[in-house]
Amino acid sequence: MDSILFLLVPKRDVVFLPNNCSVQFALDVMEENAYSAIPIINEKGRYVGTLTEGDLLWEIKNNPGMNFDNTRKFTLKDIKRKRKVQSAGINEDLGIIIELSKTQNFVPITDDDGVFIGIITRQEVIDYLLKKDSIIKEEAI
Repeated sequence: MDSILFLLVPKRDVVFLPNNCSVQFALDVMEENAYSAIPIINEKGRYVGTLTEGDLLWEIKNNPGMNFDNTRKFTLKDIKRKRKVQSAGINEDLGIIIELSKTQNFVPITDDDGVFIGIITRQEVIDYLLKKDSIIKEEAI
């Protein structure tokens, strides 16, 4: 079993949001970083889900009490998330990470207590697979 640690982008290098932050703050962070999705953590540092631009758009559209002028009054706890971005544990098999990467831009990684410790991006997985494929082809020559 290959360890996934070598693919991990550690928490200190990841933009994430606390689930008690305002919707306005989330919008600002997403715009500033040009991200379409950001992991959300709770007060204990545990991964609780991923916020997407679509989640925000549909909430503003479908919530008659919310508009762009009053998003400071709402927190991420008020936002319904349409898509479940599945996390994986630090000891997860690399094959599971590859499988999740097929449908997710990133895989949130948690420790044994469910605490968010970073992400593995789809790009990291693709780069790893391309490098591994290249090594196999070189060995065959």
